[in-house]
Amino acid sequence: MALHRDIFWVGRQWAVTGAGIQAVDQRLRGVLDIDVARLWDDDLVQSRRAKPGVNAADFDTALTTARDRFPKVPVEAPEPDSIVAQLEALGVIEAPIVNPVVPAMQLRAEGKLARFLPQWRIRR
Repeated sequence: MALHRDIFWVGRQWAVTGAGIQAVDQRLRGVLDIDVARLWDDDLVQSRRAKPGVNAADFDTALTTARDRFPKVPVEAPEPDSIVAQLEALGVIEAPIVNPVVPAMQLRAEGKLARFLPQWRIRR
């Protein structure tokens, strides 16, 4: 994958971009890249650092720079019961939430030869 257009730091092997940490070597096609959302995932970071041929000092500098650039945002998910209670209080929900069952797909070409079925085409 090509480097993101916003480049904040470039080292010998790694670059900190708007997409996160990316390998400068484009022949890797983004296999070792770390997305901004996963910068704080220590298991992923350790697995990338343990790969053969990774310059650990350059990787650590890139990781520090990226974590300074993109700080960890705490995600607080509200409890589902509190959301339902708030919606009921507003009068949005009057009945309990029921998950609808999606009907199974029915094949209309059963028992017919495919070569005799009409073909569909997209008209422009």
